[in-house]
Amino acid sequence: MGFNGISGIVNAPGEIPWELVLLYFVVAIGAAFMLGKKYGGLKKFTTLDLVYIGIGSAFAVVWEFYLAGFISRALPSTPFISVGFWGRIFILFIVAALVRKVGVGMSTLFIFNFLSDIISYGFGGEPIYTIYEVLTYGLLIDLFIAMTGGNLFGVLGNRMTSFTGQKSGVTGGSGEESDTVVPGKQISTERKSGLDGGNYFSTFNEFIHSTTFKAIFEGGTLAALMAFPDALLYRAFFSPFLYGGVVDWAKVFFDLYAFIPGDIVIGVLAALASVRIVKAIGH
Repeated sequence: MGFNGISGIVNAPGEIPWELVLLYFVVAIGAAFMLGKKYGGLKKFTTLDLVYIGIGSAFAVVWEFYLAGFISRALPSTPFISVGFWGRIFILFIVAALVRKVGVGMSTLFIFNFLSDIISYGFGGEPIYTIYEVLTYGLLIDLFIAMTGGNLFGVLGNRMTSFTGQKSGVTGGSGEESDTVVPGKQISTERKSGLDGGNYFSTFNEFIHSTTFKAIFEGGTLAALMAFPDALLYRAFFSPFLYGGVVDWAKVFFDLYAFIPGDIVIGVLAALASVRIVKAIGH
């Protein structure tokens, strides 16, 4: 006996135990809010934040159900290409970079899923689909915002954050930025003055602490992780929970291999574009 199209099957062959899924959600939500509170990513939304979230959610729906479908007709049908999802990554990353507060990911996906139900899917299977969208894709974005102290993709510049080794931005009496950096990342005067290999070391060190590197690394990593919800959590838990059936783990692994490379490329491009947009807006 089901409810609203939800069979509630928890013992389908190959299905991930529901206890593990619940544990992940509880731990991930707790980590997002605790890290956000500790490092500064947990703040109240402003009216402008809500505007960004609303516009981003609406445009994601327009992209997913109208523009992506039209563009996909000109491309081969293959699991390696997902125009709809790639566009959603772009939109989510831009909104997250503009707001930079824990909760923006989950809020955006909540509105996106609600509008999707109204326009296309209907409300069968709810609230499971809402839980899936919000606590997978949305929660991953919020975790990254929490871990970076609200400095997602390095959009705030070269300042200290929780999980990075960026400069603290201390300035000396002359008004120039001092060489004070995070412990373990100190560049010696001799190396900076041009001894053998010093220039290369200095250039490399500056690059790995730059906004560009931060955007590339975080964008690629976050996008790669966003390949897992559909390939793993949906196919191996939510789908059998809703409809029953046998989990095809060969299909799960194939989809992961197919999704991750393209998602990483799009994630890097989306993060770099997000940095440009934030700087252009001056937000």
